[in-house]
Amino acid sequence: MAMNGPASAWSSGSGRLHHQTISIIVENCAGVLARVAALFARRGFNIISLAVAPTDDEAFSRITTVVDLQETSVEQLTKQLFKLVNVVKITELPPGEALERELVLVSVRCAPPGGPGPSRGEVGDLVRIFGGTVVDVGQEALTVMLAAEPAALDEFEELLRPYGIIDIQRTGRVALAKLPHQAFRRGRGAPGGDR
Repeated sequence: MAMNGPASAWSSGSGRLHHQTISIIVENCAGVLARVAALFARRGFNIISLAVAPTDDEAFSRITTVVDLQETSVEQLTKQLFKLVNVVKITELPPGEALERELVLVSVRCAPPGGPGPSRGEVGDLVRIFGGTVVDVGQEALTVMLAAEPAALDEFEELLRPYGIIDIQRTGRVALAKLPHQAFRRGRGAPGGDR
């Protein structure tokens, strides 16, 4: 088992709540998610978001969860998670050190051509500004899709709300640690260098 990044880095002792993203690699077998969720419940941690999917190895799944934690509780939580038999690896993903994305599907009201209320064009313009996609068209509604950082989805949802949201589904957050970046040295064999 391995844990990326020291939990103590998040344990300043202030005890204030903050959102913590944790990536948990588990064996892909029945009951694992229930045991992980039960551990969070026993410890009184509020799960903000939870996403589960297989990894590139079908023997393992990745659970990405966002929880409200006291800074003093992060290390305690990871120690408890490691006691679960099927947990293979835990990675804490501090803000600024992770790429986080979420997907939303929203059905929103819009008037047919010539009808009263906001037009499909108005809603479509907003969707395009955010880089979303119209995935279904009805008589008086559109269903749109957007994959982006969670904060962008919050803003997108608020801007759609005045049009009239009929239904909405968000997937929950997925995240990976950012890759280390090194500046390329210009020279023979380097991108953009002399050949």
